[in-house]
Amino acid sequence: MAVLSSVPVGALPYERFEEVLEPDQWERFAQAAQRGREVLEGRVVWNVNTTARGGGVAEMLVSLLAYARGAGVNARWEVFQGNQPFFALTKRIHNNLHGSPGDGGDLGEGERRIYDAATQPNVEEFVHMVRPEDVVIIHDPQPAGMIPTLKELGVPVIWRCHVGLDAATPITRKAWKFLQPYVEHADAMVFSREAFVWEDLPRQRVHLIAPTIDAFAAKNQELEPETVAAILDVAFRDREPSAAASFVREDGSPDRVVRRATVLEERELEPGDPMVLQISRWDRLKDPLGVIRGFVEHVAPETDAHLVYAGPDVSAVADDPEGREVLDEATAYFENLEPRERERVHLAALPMDDSAENAAIVNALQRRADVVVQKSLAEGFGLTVAEGMWKARPLVASRIGGIQDQIHDGVSGVLLDDPGDLAAYGAAVTELLGDDARRGAMGGAAKERVRDNYLGVRSLMQYLDLIGQLLSP
Repeated sequence: MAVLSSVPVGALPYERFEEVLEPDQWERFAQAAQRGREVLEGRVVWNVNTTARGGGVAEMLVSLLAYARGAGVNARWEVFQGNQPFFALTKRIHNNLHGSPGDGGDLGEGERRIYDAATQPNVEEFVHMVRPEDVVIIHDPQPAGMIPTLKELGVPVIWRCHVGLDAATPITRKAWKFLQPYVEHADAMVFSREAFVWEDLPRQRVHLIAPTIDAFAAKNQELEPETVAAILDVAFRDREPSAAASFVREDGSPDRVVRRATVLEERELEPGDPMVLQISRWDRLKDPLGVIRGFVEHVAPETDAHLVYAGPDVSAVADDPEGREVLDEATAYFENLEPRERERVHLAALPMDDSAENAAIVNALQRRADVVVQKSLAEGFGLTVAEGMWKARPLVASRIGGIQDQIHDGVSGVLLDDPGDLAAYGAAVTELLGDDARRGAMGGAAKERVRDNYLGVRSLMQYLDLIGQLLSP
C-alpha cells in the first residue's frame, strides 16, 4: 500500500501577472521563467510536506507549483504520511520553534525513534520515484528526516523552514538540536527572514525567501460586493445557494459556494454590522481567546462592531492534533459570556471539503471586514496578513515574525508591540472603526505594499534562481 500521497498539480498561465505588475517587474519575471525552463528541462522539482489542505504552506504550494508548471517546470507534490504519535511530536517541535513549550513533552531518544519510524516507510517509497538529476524541496520539520537518505543518492535537496522566532530561546534551541542531524545535510536551507536563521548553520547554504500570495486564487481574486454578500449568505446565514455566490477555480472554471460553515453565535451577522475579523487555524499561538476577550472587553463597549473568528473545520486538518482542543476552549469561553456579549461574537469552523470553496469563503470574509486582525503570539510569516492587505483592508497585528515585515506601521496597518496587551489591541481596533478616512488610506497603502513585495511571482523567481545555482557546475 502506498505511503506517500500524490497531490495533483495544475498548470496556470504565469502571463496573467502582466496585468498586475509594473512593466519592469513583469520583464524580470518573464526572463526568470525562461531561464528556469532551460535549466530544469528533463528534471522534476519535487515538493514534500505533510498536508494538502489547511494552513498557509499547503495553500502557497497549490498556486506556486501551478505557476511553475505553467512556466514549463515539471513540479510535483507528495504528502508525507504519519501516525498520531508522529504528529503529536511534530506539533511539539512546531511549538518549540515558535518559543512555546507546547504540550511540554521531551525531544529525546524516544521521540527520535518515533520520528525515524514514521520517516522510514515514506523515504523508502520516495527513493523509487526520484532521480539524482531531480531536485527535492522538503517543507518544514515533519519530513526533514528524509534529507540524509536523499543526499546519499546524490539528489539536490532544499529544506524550506516556514516557522521561526525573532530571538532564540532554550526551547527553540532544543528543537534545532533535534532537527539538525537531518537538516545539516541539505544543499540549501531557506528561511522566511534573517532573524529566523538557526545558529551555527553554514552561511553559504542559507537563503531568504519571503512567502507570497496568489492574486488570482479563489482566496484573493476580485469579488464584487454582491458576490461577497451572496457567499456569506450561504456560508453564514444558511440561505439557499445561488448563482451569485460564485468564484473562479484555478483552472478557470466557474463554481459557487454551496456548503455552510459551522457557526457558533447568539444571532446572525447582519449585512450592516461593522465587522472585525481574524482568520487563523485553531492554534494557541494565534491566541483566539485573547482576540475574543480583547474584543469583548475593549471594542464591543465602545462600538457597535461584531467579531468573527474563523478557522478550519478541525476534523479536516490531519497534521494539527491541537486544533480540537483549542476550538473547544474558545467554545467554552463563548458560552460563558453574557448574552449581550455573545451577540457580538461569531465563531466559525469553515468547511474544508473543497479547498477552493473554503478559500472563496475566506476571501468574502476579508472583503466584508472593516478591520482585519492577526493578534498572534508567535508567527512564522503570517500570510493571512498579506491576504487581508490585498483586499485593501487595514490590519491590526502583532509586531512579531514576518508580520512586521509586511506592515508599515501607521501606513498600511497598526503593529502591536505587546500581543498580550488586550487594551492596546482594543484601542487600535476601536480607533480604526471610528475613522473611515484612515481606514481607507491604510487599506490602499496595504494593497500597494503587497503588489510590490508579496505576490507569488517574486518567490517563484527566487526559487528558480536558487535551483539554478544548485545545478550549476
